Amino acid sequence: MYADISPSENAAPVPAGVPLRRWADGAAEVRFALIGGETRLRHLYQSDPCRVLFPRQAAGAPKEAVIVTTSGGVVGGDRLRFEIGATAGCVATVTTQAAEKIYRAAGANSEIDVTVSAQNCEFLEWMPQETILFDGARLRRRTQLELHGTARVLAGEIVVFGRRARDEKFTYGFLHDDWRVFQDGRLVWADAMHLNGDIGAGIANVHAFDGAAAVATAVYCAPDAAACLEAARDLIGPGGASCVDGILVVRLVNADAAALRADFAQFWKMFRYETAGLPAILPRVWEV
Repeated sequence: MYADISPSENAAPVPAGVPLRRWADGAAEVRFALIGGETRLRHLYQSDPCRVLFPRQAAGAPKEAVIVTTSGGVVGGDRLRFEIGATAGCVATVTTQAAEKIYRAAGANSEIDVTVSAQNCEFLEWMPQETILFDGARLRRRTQLELHGTARVLAGEIVVFGRRARDEKFTYGFLHDDWRVFQDGRLVWADAMHLNGDIGAGIANVHAFDGAAAVATAVYCAPDAAACLEAARDLIGPGGASCVDGILVVRLVNADAAALRADFAQFWKMFRYETAGLPAILPRVWEV
């Protein structure tokens, strides 16, 4: 589905003579339910440029869904919406096929909305591959976790500041990356990363990112989150972890984006093993 969208009030002005294009307005909805004692797909909706694949999982691995963005990247004005859900007893993983590239924007912000809803599920993972911000990209992203009862959710993200393979840094543009966690309808944790203005100086600041090429966040929401804090600290290596009100938050930063991805992947596969007894392996798309 596509729609004509005017630049947002926060966006940079579109240069004279540059025509507005028809921007993507896509969605993917995946919900799992326990049927016949097994986690099965209960609901699926997808609209261009989003598609959902269901690869064969390794023995003992959870049910897996892979979201694909067929447009090859996100440009200014694009809107993507992902809704992921699981009910009581489910064990499932949702990830993305590849890194999401956010291209330089001439005008409007890109927008990505993610909602993860967990109803007493056994273990639900939302672990997309990294988001790469091209220099001049403009992204507003919202990730909302809605937990009910004894649901356990592990969610995360990696943000890469520029195309480091081309020696590019994210020096200007816009980023507002917002997290909200609700437990039984009550807001229990909120966090936002906001970069605007002289972004290059902000990333270089020793009291902010100290010149990091990438930053990763993992959020574990579960009744046993506090009990898993020391295990998380043992697993993350160069990073930090804290737990407040049943929300365990892990942060990693690194001047090498590839090294951070490897550290994050290692943490993820070992943490899922320690907390849920799942195989200490990654989805195959992460291994490519």
